[in-house]
Order: sequence, then C-alpha cells, then structure tokens
Amino acid sequence: MTDITQSEDQPSLPWRRFVLFGLLFVVLTAIGLYIVYDQFADRNLSFDPRLLEPGLLASVAGLLLVYYTADGLRLYYTLSALGHRLPFKVILRLVFINLFVSNVTPMATGGGVAQIWYLERYGVPIGRATAATTIRTVLAVLFIFSLTPIFLLTLPALQDQPILDRISFVLSILIFLYLLFFTIVLFRAHWMIPPLSGALGLIRRLHLINASRHRRWQFKARREILRFSLSFGHYVRGPRRSVFLSALFTAVFLLSLFSFPALLIHGLGYDVDYLTSLGLLVVTTFIMYFSPTPGASGISEGVFGSFFSGMLTGSHLILVILVWRLLTIYLGMFVGLLVFHRELTRGNKDAS
Repeated sequence: MTDITQSEDQPSLPWRRFVLFGLLFVVLTAIGLYIVYDQFADRNLSFDPRLLEPGLLASVAGLLLVYYTADGLRLYYTLSALGHRLPFKVILRLVFINLFVSNVTPMATGGGVAQIWYLERYGVPIGRATAATTIRTVLAVLFIFSLTPIFLLTLPALQDQPILDRISFVLSILIFLYLLFFTIVLFRAHWMIPPLSGALGLIRRLHLINASRHRRWQFKARREILRFSLSFGHYVRGPRRSVFLSALFTAVFLLSLFSFPALLIHGLGYDVDYLTSLGLLVVTTFIMYFSPTPGASGISEGVFGSFFSGMLTGSHLILVILVWRLLTIYLGMFVGLLVFHRELTRGNKDAS
C-alpha cells in the first residue's frame, strides 16, 4: 500500500510540440473525412434528428459512463495487483490525461510518459508506474490482436475489402510479430538484453554516443528491463481478484468502445448485425495501432469509411464517423486538456 504524496518536480513539457501535433491532428482528420466524403459517401452529408432522440441520448450517456469507468478500473486493478491503491478519482483524471496526450502525439508515444509522470506525482515509483501502464496496454493489445485474425477470416463484411486485399499479408506478419514481442516482454524479458546491448554497442561504434553515455544507457536499459520483468512477476502473483478484475474491465472497456457505432447505426434506423459492427471496429482499431499519425487521425476515418460504406447510406456515413470519434476521442481529449492543465497548475503552485 502506498501513501499518496505529490512530487514537486515538474517536467518541462513541449507545449509548442503539443500545439503542432494538435494542429496536425485536426488537418489529418479533415483530410480523412474529405476522402471518405469523396470516395465512399457520394459527396453526401446531412444531419439526422434521430440522433437527438432522448432514448438514444440516454443510451449513449450510459455507454460513455461504462467506457470511462471501465478504462479507469482496468488501471486501478492493475495497480492494485502491483500493491498500489490510489483513489479512483485520481485514476479517472489519468484516463482523460491519457486520452489527450496519447492522441496528440504520433503512435501515442506521449501517453505512456504522461501516465508515468502523473502516477509518480501520487507516490507510485517509476518502475511500477511503467509496469502498470504497460501491462494495461498489453492486456488490451492481447484482446485485440487475438480477435483480429478471427474476424479477418470469418466476417463476411471483411471479404473482398480492397484495403485488406492489399495489406492482408502485412497484417498477418504484424500480428505475429506484435504477439511474439509482447510474449517475450512479459515472460522472457531478459531475452531482450543481448539485442538491446548489441544495438547500443552499434550506436557507440558509429560514434553517435560517447563511451560514458554508452555505459550509462547500457546500465539503465538492463535495469529497467529487469525491473519491468520483476514487476510483471509481482502482477501475476498479485491478489487473484485484482488480476482477474484488471482483465475483466479491460474486456468491458473494449466492448463498450466497440459498441458505439452499433448503437448509433441502430439509432438511425438500420437493422445492424452487432457482431459484424463489433468485428469491423476490432479490425479498425488494430489498423489504428500502426498509424504514425497523432491519434490515428485520417487513418481511422478512412478505414472506418471503407469498412462501413456498404452498411450505411452516403448521407449517414460521415455523420456516424464524426459522432463516433466525438464520443470516443474528441470529448475525452477536451476534458483531458482541461485536467492536464489543472494538474500542472496545481503542481506548480505546490512547488512554489
């Protein structure tokens, strides 16, 4: 059990880079939407008042509550399995901070750093914070990457998809490599030390770093790999209830995330097959993992439009994409920006 104490150290945050990536997110989103509008929606877009019906709004609000709560609980119980308990309101703030930072940095690279910084401020050591956020991500990845091949092979709506015809072989290789990588990271982390040491040695021989930095990086890399391996061992041997609930709420989080399009499409009067919509979202999310753009902007809209163009009329396709991204990304990003700013302001006041 850890006490909640805030660190006075404040990071130097690259706000200019955040602004740049934020603008890039907006521009790429607009490009992606225009491509869908031009290629799949027959240049047709109109608002449907059925999206404002009280029953649908209540259902969306309930699903949002499950979505955010499950996202927080999966990290809460992962930390609990590692021996750290934080108030849920602290974890919930981290949910929104992660949504903001991860979606304004390429391939979500900033999300992990922000989460570790935040957890350290509340008394979680860096090694445990890294392990907790990594394990939370790995659990979601294992679900998505295990289900993707099943849907690719069995879902009729994904057959003869032009985009998948071109990249199916690459997707198969990526699935295998991704699962192999995480299997090694989780169960044989020490196997990573020799290739990592070799890579650092190559960098040294190319005179990209000096001898002192090479020794320091070698030491830190080995230490963090072993710390993570030890922390994952603690997680697996942690309280069974916490380990089980971390996996359970990961599944609930993903199920709620993948259910938004089905709910919207049903609200617009379509007789949607839920399993088909769920499978399409699983594969869409899988492809988004490899998008180099901030928040998979542009890529997510294009893939979604390609997959769902056969299910929706042109006038509804762009509308569903916009509302789907609003509910699952834009809303959380806006709240996350406010929470992140508030945390930084409060931290600076504490340090002064």
